[in-house]
Amino acid sequence: MGRKTFEATTDNFATEVLGADTPVLVDFWAEWCGPCKMIAPIVDQLADDYERRLKVGKLDA
Repeated sequence: MGRKTFEATTDNFATEVLGADTPVLVDFWAEWCGPCKMIAPIVDQLADDYERRLKVGKLDA
């Protein structure tokens, strides 16, 4: 997980995602998923690039 992303879980999803004041991008990923691993650096870069305009979370599905 990148520095600017947060870990989305079933415990914090309502607060962090549904209750957010800004748009939220949630990356649903799995450890065994090759394409998920390939896109992870891009998602991290989006979190850096849009830090003040977008919240980026990762949910291990």
